[in-house]
Amino acid sequence: MGTRFLPATKASPKEMLPVVDKPLIQYAVEEAVAAGMSEMIFITGRGKRAIEDHFDTASELESALGQRGKKQLLRMVHEIIPPHVSCVYVRQPVQLGLGHAISCAMPVIGDEPFAVVLADDLIDGNPTVLTQMVEVYAQYGASVVAVQNVTPAETRRYGIVRIGRGSKSPHRMSGIVEKPEPGHAPSNLGVVGRYILTPRIFHHLQHARPGAGGEIQLTDAIAALLEEQEVLAYEFEGTRYDCGSKLDYLRANLVYGVKHPEIGADFRKYLQDFACHLPDLSKPVSDQAIAGWEETTLSTLVK
Repeated sequence: MGTRFLPATKASPKEMLPVVDKPLIQYAVEEAVAAGMSEMIFITGRGKRAIEDHFDTASELESALGQRGKKQLLRMVHEIIPPHVSCVYVRQPVQLGLGHAISCAMPVIGDEPFAVVLADDLIDGNPTVLTQMVEVYAQYGASVVAVQNVTPAETRRYGIVRIGRGSKSPHRMSGIVEKPEPGHAPSNLGVVGRYILTPRIFHHLQHARPGAGGEIQLTDAIAALLEEQEVLAYEFEGTRYDCGSKLDYLRANLVYGVKHPEIGADFRKYLQDFACHLPDLSKPVSDQAIAGWEETTLSTLVK
């Protein structure tokens, strides 16, 4: 429901929150396309029609841009989804967790391996994290989950994998625990929003019982899959931004803004001056002082 971003997500899907000038869901699709995938299956729900509209043709907009000679903007709109990529939209009728959402795609996926991308997790990697994971899957032929080091205090927010002592990435998992309390976690490797799974996972999702929060947990299905097949935990190369968190979302906008080809250079100058003139906000600051600081910062940027 995107409750951490209310009221912005009251009427807009959290996946449509923009980082600079692209919504999170578009970064997810671009990552999948870069990894060689051409079929995108979106699990949506009530109130998420904006996702479908974003990847659909916008005839009136495209016609207006063409008539006004705005070729660059028109090309940008056309490139939102490449012509060789197809989109399928599947509705999750009730919110019963990630495992249930993935099981909704079973009629479309069939007996094929597939990747899962959670748009909340924006990961800046070169090559992309999914590209790295595809290479691991191609080498081992086993399901792969992306993991990163988390602090002991953060284990209650993640599925935590169990691996052998001295193991190196990609780790052969021996177990996985959903959101263990600090001190009870089997390792410090938490699962983040990237998976490549074999179709056997659907069998275990169908037979999974409701877990934490009354939801069908993907973690439980992966634990059952481990009894039949190898599953690898891959420590990816890249920087993850949890864009379900306001602080990480702002960090992502800063980093991607600085790298943006259109505004990056000017934005970097602005941030440098921002840091030099930022008032001490740990103490009470008047609105007039902040307004004066903003005026000084902007005038410096213009010069």
